[in-house]
Amino acid sequence: MTQAPWPDEEARAERLVRIGRPPRHRGEAVRKLVWVLPWLVFLASPVDDLASGRHPAGATATGWAGLVAFVGIYLAVVFRTMGRPFGGGIVVGAVAVQWILAVALALGFGSSWLGLFVYVSVMCGVTFPLRAAYWTIPLTTAAMMLAGQHAHDLEEAWGLFLVVPLVGYAMTGIRQLVATTVELRKARATVAQLAANEERLRLARDLHDLLGHSLSLITLKSELAGRMLPGHPDKAARQVADIEQVSRQALVDVREAVTGYRRPRLAAELAGAQVALTAAAVTAEVPADPDLTGVPEDGEAALAWALREAITNVVRHSGASACTVELLRRQTLDGPHLELTVEDNGSGGSAQGPGNGLTGLAERLQKAGGTLEAGRGRRGFRLVARVPVPHDRAVGSGS
Repeated sequence: MTQAPWPDEEARAERLVRIGRPPRHRGEAVRKLVWVLPWLVFLASPVDDLASGRHPAGATATGWAGLVAFVGIYLAVVFRTMGRPFGGGIVVGAVAVQWILAVALALGFGSSWLGLFVYVSVMCGVTFPLRAAYWTIPLTTAAMMLAGQHAHDLEEAWGLFLVVPLVGYAMTGIRQLVATTVELRKARATVAQLAANEERLRLARDLHDLLGHSLSLITLKSELAGRMLPGHPDKAARQVADIEQVSRQALVDVREAVTGYRRPRLAAELAGAQVALTAAAVTAEVPADPDLTGVPEDGEAALAWALREAITNVVRHSGASACTVELLRRQTLDGPHLELTVEDNGSGGSAQGPGNGLTGLAERLQKAGGTLEAGRGRRGFRLVARVPVPHDRAVGSGS
């Protein structure tokens, strides 16, 4: 049975910067831009060189114009690559312009401008196919060394000799990681859709098997009753009675089938609890593979609902940083019980009394013969749910 994501997990996912996707609004665009701006640290030397006054006014103006054009092209190409990348021709042209600007500015203004080759290397790694990036990044490094030699400052060039290729190749790795993340997201969506389709087909098969025979029998007996009604009303009445019995049994079968699909499973809820707590940045201790052999279905369903309500309260209201989930067998005066304990270290709780969720849980557990305790524990809020287990059935903790 497929399980819907926890609401707080969905909200958190919506707040994250979506890797490999275009920004949906201005706030997300700003967050994406923050990932690009720290790389502008290598512009400190060119800016300082222009602001020092060592160059004539015309050269300084030319330098500022070239630097602004270089940074503008860099930000446009790299930022668009995060969402809606430019076409191949535009990218090649932009990188060529950047390469020419970096060479011209470094030759014209000196070794302080060699840091521009770092950005050219980044653009090669981010935008070019891997095969092209593998040779354009070393070519950029070679151009930087030649510019440093022309400026008679090989010390500065050697200082960037490893930075330029390493940054470029690191960008190729990040690009592959982004592509893998996008493919993984698509695969997960496909798997979820296939699981939902399979569940619908399974339900359709079960309903067909449940109702096909019953409805055929009802149809046949209805025709018999119609033919018998004028001359043999007593026989027609027996056929109608049979129709009623078959109809009631069919209704029971359908209700059991639907209830089976809707009943939560404790193992699935434990896995969902781990995902929800991790997504909410809450340190979680959750049993991995609980042994629920022989546990009554009503008791398991009641504990599953209790776990879902407790984890929802931890994520939404507690403000906790840690949460512990335990599933143990306890021997009580009333016999063996399966006990679920959820305890967090947050400040939330039942200061204003139990809410509708806890009241509903208590009613569910009561129907299954269990009990519910909720209140302040040693660290924070603590919820304990218990359901009885038959004496001849053993249940492991799974912790």
